[in-house]
Amino acid sequence: MAPSVLIRGEGVAAGCCTHLLSRAGLALIVETADRPKVPAIMLGEATQKLLADVFDRRDLFDGLPRIDKRVVAWGKNSDPVALPHSAVVVSEEALLDRIQSTLPQSNSTPDLESVWTILASRPLPASCEEHHFGSRMATASAVKLKTGCDPGACWVESLDNGWLFLLPGAERAWLLSVGDPPEALLSLSRLISEQIVETSASYGSFPSHPRIAQPLCEPGWLACGTAALGFDPLCGDGTGHALREAILASAVVRAGIEGADVDALVSHYRTRLVAGFQRHLEACREFYEAGRSGPWWDQELDSLDRGLEWCGRELQSAPAFRFRLSGFALEAID
Repeated sequence: MAPSVLIRGEGVAAGCCTHLLSRAGLALIVETADRPKVPAIMLGEATQKLLADVFDRRDLFDGLPRIDKRVVAWGKNSDPVALPHSAVVVSEEALLDRIQSTLPQSNSTPDLESVWTILASRPLPASCEEHHFGSRMATASAVKLKTGCDPGACWVESLDNGWLFLLPGAERAWLLSVGDPPEALLSLSRLISEQIVETSASYGSFPSHPRIAQPLCEPGWLACGTAALGFDPLCGDGTGHALREAILASAVVRAGIEGADVDALVSHYRTRLVAGFQRHLEACREFYEAGRSGPWWDQELDSLDRGLEWCGRELQSAPAFRFRLSGFALEAID
């Protein structure tokens, strides 16, 4: 009987692992974990291409609203700048519905004992703790745009105590407020407030600062997607990160089942994720330094510096990479 793999979760990372490991012929035990879905996601060209490649669906984004311009007012008293952009907008639920239609319907085998577990949702093992590098919270609110507001543009604005991101959608637009409550930020806005005619109640708050689980993996299990890493929505495509983690997790599991050194595989996975998290922190720091305009920004920059120091310590003792991805599989580096 083929070795089985337990996959826990129902997001993009779990769907990617299910698709790739099923295609590789492995028996799967799939446990879904219901959670609130993100109302709107913007997917750039690189993530669209990767999703289409993973799920072999060139029509995955047909009919979705497109964004071709980004209007940015970033930094104290800065004037708005319009920049070309290329992305689509979709709710997480709609994206998962499109992905689910490509997944196998008969490869879930709950009576098998798994040899590997991919945790794409909480809870993680009791040995794990989460390191937080920041304190910023985000609030998502449905808004109505003024007549004449460009439906093909997204809008970003920094303020003294946070920032705003306005994203048009298929049926409604969405406002992401990070830092102070949306009402407080909108009262000081010079750019985004001019695009909105009506704001609805928020859909709750959630952490928007970078965070990472530790440990990320051990022989026999891997954390993946939002269970492993949390990203600042300003500086990282969370869907793209989750997808790349899932590709690597699936490749590690396949290599382990095929007989590769499990300790070396787990070390490779951990180091790759920490290195990717470090790059995200570096990107965050660049954006937050540019937007810096007071104590709120200073506090978040201090937290990012603390995170970069943590990553540096973790990577300092990491061994050299012994594997590399070739397509969706790992191969040893000679």
